[in-house]
Amino acid sequence: MFKGLRALFGLSRAGFIILSHDGLLSDAQRARLPFSARAVLGLFGKQRDAQSLASALAKLGPSYIKLGQFLATRGDLIGQAAAGKLTLLQDRLQPFSMAQARAEIAQGLGADVDELFTHFSEPVAAASIAQVHKAVTRDGRHVAVKILRPGVEQRFARDLDGFFLAARMVERFDRQARRLKPVAAVEMLAQSVRLEMDLRMEAAAMSEIGDNTENDADFRVPKVDWKLTSQRVLTSEWVEGTKLSDMAALAASELDLHRLGDNVIQSFLRHAIRDGFFHGDMHPGNLFADTQGRLVAVDYGIMGRLSIKERRFLAEILHGFITRDYARVSAVHFEAGYVPADQDPALFAQALRAIGEPIQDRTASDISMGRLLAQLFETTGKFNMQAQPQLLLLQKTMVVVEGVARQLNPQLNMWATAEPVVRDWASQHFGVQGRLEDAAQGVASLGALMGSLPQMLGEAQRATHLLAGMAASGGLRLDAQSTQAIAKHRARHEFWTRTALWTGAIALVALATLQVL
Repeated sequence: MFKGLRALFGLSRAGFIILSHDGLLSDAQRARLPFSARAVLGLFGKQRDAQSLASALAKLGPSYIKLGQFLATRGDLIGQAAAGKLTLLQDRLQPFSMAQARAEIAQGLGADVDELFTHFSEPVAAASIAQVHKAVTRDGRHVAVKILRPGVEQRFARDLDGFFLAARMVERFDRQARRLKPVAAVEMLAQSVRLEMDLRMEAAAMSEIGDNTENDADFRVPKVDWKLTSQRVLTSEWVEGTKLSDMAALAASELDLHRLGDNVIQSFLRHAIRDGFFHGDMHPGNLFADTQGRLVAVDYGIMGRLSIKERRFLAEILHGFITRDYARVSAVHFEAGYVPADQDPALFAQALRAIGEPIQDRTASDISMGRLLAQLFETTGKFNMQAQPQLLLLQKTMVVVEGVARQLNPQLNMWATAEPVVRDWASQHFGVQGRLEDAAQGVASLGALMGSLPQMLGEAQRATHLLAGMAASGGLRLDAQSTQAIAKHRARHEFWTRTALWTGAIALVALATLQVL
């Protein structure tokens, strides 16, 4: 009871602050409110600015800042305009004290700061969940030390109760919103935050992307110092370079900004399409250019994964829009199971044409892949397509990445820049090698089925023995006629079961062989 009341109070307070910042209401909507409502809103103050919703969330604290970052990936929930504003959410808070930072390190790493480092700076960045210090280890290495905010887990737990309450209310009273699964969306946020508040998970993400990109000449990941990393402390290599948000410094450097813009796009697409694991927060503040012109990314708290099916889906729909093959783009959606089978593929293709044709008369440098995907996901909602959060994160990140790249090169041709990455991947996965990989997966599934045959037949045999034992002990009574009928049925059933399983196994082998050929 108390927990529910606390959630309701926190949610009400958040609603008033968002409204008082004009985060949801336009001037016309506000003017239509009763005087009493406007007076209550006035008690919370007014702050009219271009990013009012972001400002309100920032005022509400770390949990709501993280909520804003998450909602920036869910234009399907709050609308593309509001999501666009939230991509600019300023994730800057007051840092916590040096005394608290030292205490967290002592508890997390089991030693005092002075025992581990010869130098430990004041905070150089403070965000919603953690802050970062620059330090020098005892062996002379320059490192970045990321420390979780004290008490941040408890704060998030309290606020998440309010988020779940709001989501449940939306699902109960708004039938249209149920398709977007707001409760599941909050659960995804909760899961994401739980992982993000274990800095070992972020360290593991850095390590994985580092392995994936080991042979990429133009992209680098800071190395993790695992000996100085724990659940609440993450230590990694310090990045010396120029932030991509500092356009003045970049312009004054000798870096090739056009090449750097290409690198931003191609690196992101390699991670997403080639590796299926990508950085989900590639805003300019998280990207550096080192002295060799390589792209260096930091802050791996938000990550996205794409299965092989999702990567093929992405490649095929982009190719379909380029070639104006809307029927194929429609078919891909149905094959992937994203659009319900009771919808009309031809009608869906018609809706896709309405998206694709307007871009045909525009130059390639004017076309945004990210916005094309945003329009696509908005249209699919009319055909009851279930929300695909991993694809929405991809779309949101692509919009941000495109913005960064075009800032470095305003004439950037997205399609020409992306083409080598997509072509290489497509030739591997849609050509002969791709068919061989598919066949190998089919054979692996067949092997799993064949391996389970003895277990399946053994379970049937055990069930028969169990029945016999129950009959012998008097727990189950059958007359002679029933027993004979069951025995005959079991014999026939075993014969046809074995026949069906072996026929299916042979058919799978044949299909796998034909797929290779």
